[in-house]
Amino acid sequence: MPGYNSKKNSVRLHDIYVAWATCLRVAFACAFLAFVSGCATRPPATDLHRDITHALPASEPTALGAALAPLERTHPGESGFRVLASGADALQMRIALARAATKTLDMQYYIANEDTTGKLLLAAALYAADNGVRVRMLVDDLNFKDIDRVMAALNSHDNIEIRVFNPFGSAHESFYARTSNMLTQLDHFTRRMHNKAMIADNQLAIVGGRNLGDEYFSASETLQFRDIDVLAAGPVTNDISASFDAYWNSSASYPLRALNKQKFDAADLDAMRDELRAHWRANADPYNAKPLNATPLASQIQKDELGLTWAKAEFKADTPEKITHPSPDYKSPPMESVIALANAAQKEVLITSPYFVPHDAGVKALGELTARGVRVAVLTNSLAATDAVAVQAGYSPYREPLLAHGVELYEFMPQQEERHSRVNFIGSTSRASLHAKTFVIDRRILVIGSMNLDPRSANLNTELVLVIHSVPLANQLAGIFDRATAPSVSYRVQLATPAQLAQLKATGAPPSDLVWTGEVDGRMRTWNLDPGAGFYRNLMTGIFMLLPVGSQL
Repeated sequence: MPGYNSKKNSVRLHDIYVAWATCLRVAFACAFLAFVSGCATRPPATDLHRDITHALPASEPTALGAALAPLERTHPGESGFRVLASGADALQMRIALARAATKTLDMQYYIANEDTTGKLLLAAALYAADNGVRVRMLVDDLNFKDIDRVMAALNSHDNIEIRVFNPFGSAHESFYARTSNMLTQLDHFTRRMHNKAMIADNQLAIVGGRNLGDEYFSASETLQFRDIDVLAAGPVTNDISASFDAYWNSSASYPLRALNKQKFDAADLDAMRDELRAHWRANADPYNAKPLNATPLASQIQKDELGLTWAKAEFKADTPEKITHPSPDYKSPPMESVIALANAAQKEVLITSPYFVPHDAGVKALGELTARGVRVAVLTNSLAATDAVAVQAGYSPYREPLLAHGVELYEFMPQQEERHSRVNFIGSTSRASLHAKTFVIDRRILVIGSMNLDPRSANLNTELVLVIHSVPLANQLAGIFDRATAPSVSYRVQLATPAQLAQLKATGAPPSDLVWTGEVDGRMRTWNLDPGAGFYRNLMTGIFMLLPVGSQL
């Protein structure tokens, strides 16, 4: 699901669009009929002039490949992994990948902002292109509504190509044209490419929950998304690259030049190069972009300094046909994999999903696990912390049934005390919101990627996950889960006891079947309503609960 773009004020735009578009579609249909009848349907991208390109063959000689080869021989059939739990680590590693690439650099993201950290990453990509690296960047259209000048300028570079996935409008089209496209093609519009991946030389890749934006890298003064990525090295990278190629060459991937009518010449590109160099000089140190670049990644790999844990793994991803040719019979490989692993659990399932909408089928499935003695614990956003009130409306009716089945529920607090741990959800006094998507099975299997546990990830958006069979990494993520569900970080949601209900009645407080407990200023507190949410969020939750948007959440 989408993130929050504080710079663009895109607070889960697709949820908002879905809600009002569903309710107003009929009312607007007549008004738009005459206009729409004169609009031509955009041809598939395969009808446009564009090159069909593919990932670098894994056998192609590169510095990264040469550095990894001895380790791969030592760990046959395994890939190397490093968890990127802090925003600084995640930013540094992405820049390091761009700097380490010698042949190819591929990027696939739902959101890509031209903010402070975005420009640092784009500067690193330009550096790679200037050194002969082929750069391919694929961005979903929903959060690419404005074709900003940095990406547009870089797209004029001979070694850089940017494509837009599933566009419903373009920069030169009017607001009315884009709106009509959305209203008349609602089913198509609500299906989005939610994948997040960055790949260097088909040897190293980063996948996980982070988009490209300040809020994902601990660089925003207003909002910090607590997220987790993983660096992958070795054979599994081939599968990640193959998935990227499928999207890159799909009929829904349009060259930016076909949507953007801006013209750039060599002088414009030189000016942008100077601007990005100045931006790097001013911001690389303050935003911790440099440390990993002091020693090249290939050298760190050769010296076994990168901290890779080797394990067997599988990569699971949706195909672009989930969007281009939707079918009610489609089964999402990432979702099916998580369900199968959870059903096979013997002791414990730890779920981190910021957007968690289980519906009746999910409640039943999780209840069957607890019925046979498996601990099931879920960490999601509180109403006060979420950037998606619509999703909270989809989740809240299932709290009581889940708790009645013995599922543990934790809801992430919006304010976090300052800590100085590198591997933690905590690290800023800005408003915090959970964004990581991880699943830990029996503390021996870790699943990490872009997928939330909700119908949108299962049925509408395309997603990807890595399934890693590693006790050390699973325990590392379980430790992060344990710290993230501590009373000072998350509320514990429970069914109210008879004594608590009696106390509420005696004090005149509104009746509630749920109570929240958490630690504030070093003291344990109890609430009978969603803590800290305020009137507006509660009102919006109630409104969304009345709207017929359940299938879109």
